[in-house]
Amino acid sequence: MDKSIITNPILKNNPVTVLVLGICSALAVTVKLEPACVMAISVTAVTGFASLIASLLRNTIPNRIRIIVQLVIVALLVILVDQILKAFAYDVSKQLSVYVGLIITNCIIMGRIEAFALGNKPLPSLIDGLANGAGYGLILIAIAFIRELIGSGTLFGFQIIPESWYMANGGWYLNNGMFIMPPMALIITGCFIWLQRSFQKDEVKK
Repeated sequence: MDKSIITNPILKNNPVTVLVLGICSALAVTVKLEPACVMAISVTAVTGFASLIASLLRNTIPNRIRIIVQLVIVALLVILVDQILKAFAYDVSKQLSVYVGLIITNCIIMGRIEAFALGNKPLPSLIDGLANGAGYGLILIAIAFIRELIGSGTLFGFQIIPESWYMANGGWYLNNGMFIMPPMALIITGCFIWLQRSFQKDEVKK
């Protein structure tokens, strides 16, 4: 099996920074690191298993209803993820709110089913789906790391920047409230896209 199936979605053809997919959730759930990690894991799981199931059924799905079948597969997996979150991580589920359900509309999932799973065997399809989900999740977590640390001074809810550094305690630091606002998520995402394309100028020109 070609190793590029694993490495390309994470580095060379990252779904967020190169293909510019899945941006909506990058803007919506990255105020804090915890919900971003949960969303990253959820999308990775759904993308991987949706690709696996679609590949297993690829020779039995009539072409005229393949989109409907794909949506049913993804919807069932998203419902399962949503119920698991409500059962075992209810607080995070509340923070994610409707965005768990919106995984169904994530272009990465349908894109990998159409572009890869329907034309390849189950194992490579599973790995391709997991790798693309991981590439998406990596960017999501990186954005959340920056936003929570600079905007709130915390990571996973734990205070990282010492209280003695804050102006209220005679220090010099003040949390930057702009980083917890939606426009900053778009700006940080744009910076990651710029960095990725700066390092891959030859590939972008092609």
